[in-house]
Amino acid sequence: MSNQRIHHVTTTDGVTIGGTVHGQGPPLVFVHAILADGDLDWQGLLPHMTGRFTCHLPSYRGRGLSGDHPDISFDRMVEDVIAYVDSIEEPTGLAGFSEGAILALGVVAAQSDAVSAVAAFEPGFPDFADEQEQAEMGQILGHIGELVAQGDLTAAARTLLGFAFSEEEVAVVEDTGYLQAAARNLPNVLDLFQRWTETGGLTAPDPEVLGAISTPVLMLLGAETSTPFLRESARHVADHAPNGQLREIPGAGHAAPLTQPEALARELTAFFASARQPS
Repeated sequence: MSNQRIHHVTTTDGVTIGGTVHGQGPPLVFVHAILADGDLDWQGLLPHMTGRFTCHLPSYRGRGLSGDHPDISFDRMVEDVIAYVDSIEEPTGLAGFSEGAILALGVVAAQSDAVSAVAAFEPGFPDFADEQEQAEMGQILGHIGELVAQGDLTAAARTLLGFAFSEEEVAVVEDTGYLQAAARNLPNVLDLFQRWTETGGLTAPDPEVLGAISTPVLMLLGAETSTPFLRESARHVADHAPNGQLREIPGAGHAAPLTQPEALARELTAFFASARQPS
């Protein structure tokens, strides 16, 4: 049994951040990627985690069970995650996927005392993209904007995922209905990209900032992920965080939380269980 319930917290600017909660045990908070919400990105992981952990699946403001607000700056959304974690009122593990991994790293960089350990699966900092990758990202975002303007949100979602997912991964998630469910978030996604780019939210953390993180940090990569800047982003954090480590998941690509949840769950379970042991 998942023992599902709902947890809410109200932020300092009056937004309700809500998430479904499953399982029993030490708490973990999962931060989803930019296209989805908590329930979409992490459902496959739950059967492999809820026997040992209480899994919180909050959504970004404007998504899922969370309220909306015009302020969607990166720092504000980091504060949302901190508020949610603080409301649990005990040391909490934090996991993030893609842009959610960037938010999770932003939380520990802000020195949140409530986070006991953080696991980040393939954050993508554009700083590490070469000129060709940056040009491709710009073209993709432009094309997505055109598709959204035409009302073809599913095609826009497919285009966005196609940048980091393999063709096989896109086909798998499309068959599950994930694309259609996540597509409704596309207008918000474009706003987020613009705001986070303007405010530096997608900029890789400075080595001095990473060097000040005392929290255990696990950087995770799919062994089949071929996008260079995703791999370099993970190495950058693991190399500069004092308690950082880097692990690869065999057979997985960027869509691992959706296509290889059991393998990802094994890594997360081992890491968070170890992080709770006395040093």
